[in-house]
Amino acid sequence: MDTGLKNKVVLITGASGGIGKAGARMFAEEGARLILTGRRLDVLNALKDELNVDSIAITADLTNESEVRSLFDQSFEHFGQLDVVIANAGVWVSDDIPISDMSLEQWQYTINTNQTSVFFCAREFFSILKKTKPDEASLVIVGSSAAIFGEATHSDYSAAKAATTYGLTRSLKNEIVNIVPHGRVNAVCPGWTQTPMAEAGLQDEAAYKRAMQTRAIPEISQAEDIAPMIVFLASHRLSGQITGEVVTIAGGMEGRMLHQLEDIKT
Repeated sequence: MDTGLKNKVVLITGASGGIGKAGARMFAEEGARLILTGRRLDVLNALKDELNVDSIAITADLTNESEVRSLFDQSFEHFGQLDVVIANAGVWVSDDIPISDMSLEQWQYTINTNQTSVFFCAREFFSILKKTKPDEASLVIVGSSAAIFGEATHSDYSAAKAATTYGLTRSLKNEIVNIVPHGRVNAVCPGWTQTPMAEAGLQDEAAYKRAMQTRAIPEISQAEDIAPMIVFLASHRLSGQITGEVVTIAGGMEGRMLHQLEDIKT
């Protein structure tokens, strides 16, 4: 199916691993031109060489206002347009810390990395759209099932993801149309997914089994399970009337146990 993404310019944050890398590969298959951003230039350049499409790799600290502005300035200077932004970068502190023991430093680190970074990226994206005045554009925010169900001992993460998934997504979907007639903003909420960020949490077999007991499909998702929905929401041709929506990809996860431990495969 033609997604209409050929020659569209797509910026992907957190492109050096997991969902970001899987998304970059799918966008490349659709013929999009890519801005790959993350903290490791060697990984980004290796991905750039692998994809063999018109793309650039730029490192940036997305919690730094001037670095985010430079990222978008360089992207616009190179391509002269920006059609899609995938706000995927984030962090999950693997240690289980109840809020009574959580430091302000950890709270601010998680909020800045998962929430303020999306604010910076959205602001710069919308500023470019004001210059270019395209007919269509798309922002896809990658949240988490923690935004929906919460996550005990990881309240910093669930709070940050809930803010971007709900408050920001549903506010910006009303703002973008004042700039771009067919502009759209949506969010994707993955559940437990096999990515480098989730690796530490998945090493605890008991915790893994408890998580799988809450899913109708009791197996962990792969990054390649999440990427198609991101591409779908980025495509005006496929999802032109979908905006302000939160799509959960978590195997039918609920806030309750659905399986007995003996039914879970490891």
